[in-house]
Amino acid sequence: MIRLRFAPSPTGSLHLGGLRTALYNYLFARKNGGEWILRIEDTDTASWATTRAVPGAVDNIRSALAWAGLEYDFGPGKHGPHGPYFQSERLSLYHSYANKLLESGRAYRCFCSPDRLQTTRERLARSGSNSTYDKTCLSLTDEEVARRVRAGEKSVIRLDDSNLPRRATPPDLVFGSLKDAHASLPTDPVLLKSDLFPTYHLASVVDDHEMGITHVLRGEEWLPSLPLHLDLYASLSLEPPQFAHLPLLLNTDGTKMSKRKGDVQVFDYKRRGWEPGAILNWLALAGWGHIHAEVGEAASSKQAPDSTAVMTLPEMIREFDLTALTHRRTVLDPMKLEYLNKHHLMRTMSADDGLTELAERVHDTVKAAYPLSPHTTVPYIKRVIQSLQGRLTNLQDTPTVAPYFFVDPDLTAAEAQTMYKSVAPEERAKIVFAVVTRLQDSELQWDITSLSALLHDEVAKLGVKSKVLMTVVRCQLTGMKVCKA
Repeated sequence: MIRLRFAPSPTGSLHLGGLRTALYNYLFARKNGGEWILRIEDTDTASWATTRAVPGAVDNIRSALAWAGLEYDFGPGKHGPHGPYFQSERLSLYHSYANKLLESGRAYRCFCSPDRLQTTRERLARSGSNSTYDKTCLSLTDEEVARRVRAGEKSVIRLDDSNLPRRATPPDLVFGSLKDAHASLPTDPVLLKSDLFPTYHLASVVDDHEMGITHVLRGEEWLPSLPLHLDLYASLSLEPPQFAHLPLLLNTDGTKMSKRKGDVQVFDYKRRGWEPGAILNWLALAGWGHIHAEVGEAASSKQAPDSTAVMTLPEMIREFDLTALTHRRTVLDPMKLEYLNKHHLMRTMSADDGLTELAERVHDTVKAAYPLSPHTTVPYIKRVIQSLQGRLTNLQDTPTVAPYFFVDPDLTAAEAQTMYKSVAPEERAKIVFAVVTRLQDSELQWDITSLSALLHDEVAKLGVKSKVLMTVVRCQLTGMKVCKA
């Protein structure tokens, strides 16, 4: 069974980068007949320095996934065989694995104080060493360690990086062969902190093994930690999952997308009326570039989707291919979202009851914009949306794109007056009288074909240019030069 996990920390609202990671896990699992787990990595809530957990963050993450239509198989609210799904509820499991490492001689207890560690780092740096710790506590005897533990001295558990089993680094499913990055790791990394909470590294390795995770799809920022995670698997004699690191999404200014910078929270986009399907489409195609040939294989003839391909979730599942991801970091283009959102709206309009769904969703917005208008019922809004098909970019724009559908146009406004002044007064009066007279004909069919024929007929009868007549008619009906869509 192929099994994946999406493992956010509850340190804030879900942002677009996190949603894309969840989406890719979902797509890979569904395409391969597998399942995916939502796991909350909340072991930082009792860290040495500060509490990072944000109240309500887990509910926000779950709600954002539900809004986007990404249903996980197991996790908070969906109990299953791999629980509990909060790392803070799995502490005894991490302690068990840490003890295994101690017993095998792969790890040791360190009693050094934070002040001593800081002094040691500074001394090693001045000497030109790349080490971050001098392994002082590695030389402690078992008796000394036991005595200090009995005495209640605080300690951490460190991995002994000089006593690691040999292993080969498997290729990454996105980046391929990777260089050995052990040099960037701290000396003898901490696995279990003095508060008895694990570091991310131990907890993620233990949980991925215990939950039977076969594939880990996570952000590119975890690439530097991959050697440590593989060392832990080897030290525990465990088979690692396959890893795929996803190139980062960037803000429009080229900076890394984060929860703390920019307007990138998923619910910001929900609040502004973007379609969840369009958001997923936008994120799925961010960095979806070309197909990479596997080692020893000929280049694939399969083409990755175009960067503006309009795709539903089932279509994304069918097309998804990790080898189609580029290695480049990607800037999210808001213009592409507008394009995709417009087309997702058009798809919804053409679906059974789609217009009703859209009208009901935007009904309160229209009512709030025009509280005194009698033209704000759901059936009427359905006709408005249908009339704006192909011009409406965002559903929330319905009240402002064409306000004349809800209230009489303000013909004293500057825009309307400019239109009026572009046509001579006598010619304008002649056009208005002729068109109004024709519209009062009781036998007139009020459909597009008949009304279009009427206007063309009046152009010929009055001997005016089509542009002039349409300017007058548009001004009388809307007071606007063009629709604001």
